[in-house]
Amino acid sequence: MPTKRYEEIFEQSLFRSRWLMAPFYIGLVIALVVLMITFGKEVVEETSKVLTMDLQENTVVLWLLTLIDMSLAGNLTLMVVFAGYENFVSRMDLEGNPDKPVWMGRVDFSNMKLKLIASIIAISVIHLLKSFMSIESVDKSNLVWLMELHGMFLVSGIVLVFMDWLGEKGSQNKPIDEAEHR
Repeated sequence: MPTKRYEEIFEQSLFRSRWLMAPFYIGLVIALVVLMITFGKEVVEETSKVLTMDLQENTVVLWLLTLIDMSLAGNLTLMVVFAGYENFVSRMDLEGNPDKPVWMGRVDFSNMKLKLIASIIAISVIHLLKSFMSIESVDKSNLVWLMELHGMFLVSGIVLVFMDWLGEKGSQNKPIDEAEHR
């Protein structure tokens, strides 16, 4: 049966191709380092101004929102790296490690999509809030665009939740027959 052997070789090659995703995750880790450096630079620059300037509450809140925004982007990046690597490349052998995040190994592709859109919506809200807090200096047409974009993120999130709900509902109603898939 040479055909069966070719099929096995082909399937093993496909399965091993998952490692082509590893450089993407390394790139995301590098991006996380760049974000951390940017975050540190922002903290140093702004805290050095505290003693030399008369800061208004609005300025401090905007700076804080910027730091929260970067933190959310970092969390999002880390979540994509961990969940993507575990879902598509290989399981991380971290059993017994007390620092292992509770959610690791439990976030499937569907959960990852929902967490991604939730993080994107949170980041969008922060940008919108920053614009509202400096409303006197914001171009009103840009503000309208930010609100419309945020609305699209919300609609996208609702559609994703609905699609996942439909997918779960459909998989509950149809038993999977292993012989049917072969």
